[in-house]
Amino acid sequence: MNFDYSETQSMIAQSIRDFSEKNIRPYIMEWDEAQILPIPLFKKLGEMGFMGILVPEELGGSGLGYHEYITIVEEISKVDPSIGLSVAAHNSLCTNHILTFGTEEQKKKWIPKLASGEHIGAWGLTEHGTGSDAGGMNTTAVKEGDYWVVNGSKNFITHGISAEIAVVIIRTGEKGDSKGMTAFVFEKGTPGFTSGKKANKLGMRASETAELFFDDCRIPDTNRLGEVGDGFIQSMKILDGGRISIGALSLGIAKGAYEASLKYSKERHQFGKAISEFQAIAFKLADMATEIEASELLLHKAAFLKNQNRKMTTLSAMSKMYASEMCVKVANEAVQIHGGYGYTKDYPVEKFYRDAKLCTIGEGTTEIQKVVISRNILK
Repeated sequence: MNFDYSETQSMIAQSIRDFSEKNIRPYIMEWDEAQILPIPLFKKLGEMGFMGILVPEELGGSGLGYHEYITIVEEISKVDPSIGLSVAAHNSLCTNHILTFGTEEQKKKWIPKLASGEHIGAWGLTEHGTGSDAGGMNTTAVKEGDYWVVNGSKNFITHGISAEIAVVIIRTGEKGDSKGMTAFVFEKGTPGFTSGKKANKLGMRASETAELFFDDCRIPDTNRLGEVGDGFIQSMKILDGGRISIGALSLGIAKGAYEASLKYSKERHQFGKAISEFQAIAFKLADMATEIEASELLLHKAAFLKNQNRKMTTLSAMSKMYASEMCVKVANEAVQIHGGYGYTKDYPVEKFYRDAKLCTIGEGTTEIQKVVISRNILK
């Protein structure tokens, strides 16, 4: 075991830290309040290799592993979780789905532009009536010759409006059949493929969330990823890695909130001394620091297994569940430590508090993680 950052990880962490301070921190509240997805920022991230983190160098990516991936998402999320969420969704869902299940021809067609940040990616599984119950989806694809005709809609899709490429899971068989769904790639501008309204969210407001609509949308069979009927199985494998993403996002939120609280507690004086000297505050900080450390270790163990191509479904669910619940708790305590100031937009913990809650919902709720964990440990 080695718990130290490698030289590469240390360099990457410093690089993304410097980038975030210069290109993200000055605009956090502007983007948040206007709900702006800062597309030019993702072009810059692409130039640095952070939009194709897991993509091999021969396809235009950085060729890095999951330890580095966690580091990048975490460092961005310490500054602005909205941007961390968008980077995570682009890398681990859309890009990684094509990378994992696409043919060589499909990879060469779509991956380089995604890895460079020239194209932003989206990934669609959820519908209005089907959140955790993905098998109950109503969006259908019917084969007509060399084409598929798609009808229906998807909801809560990150980058649903701005994405040039979307990987979408659609029902091609019977409802409720885990082998009745198939993954397809949709390109922006395809007739019958449109976006709906942007969701007006509590937090993560700079990360665009919107609907996708399919109205007699015809796409060629060459846009199908993998075999017909493998879409749900593919999705579960992609979500294994996606849970590490949300864990890394959660870790970044928690660290950002904790570091802001630590700093504030040393500067804020009451009754003639810094509030950090009061046991009530010191113990809060001790709990926060310990739970952050535990979450980080759990995440990197999941990343180790993922890099080794070993089974990690249980551990990824554990790491996502623990990190997401932990970050909500830490963000809540951060606001409490700041007192009245923590309830204002003048201090960063207000935004961490709003952003944190999504982590317990997106890419599988806490309750779904418990289903996954319990089923696996009871086998």
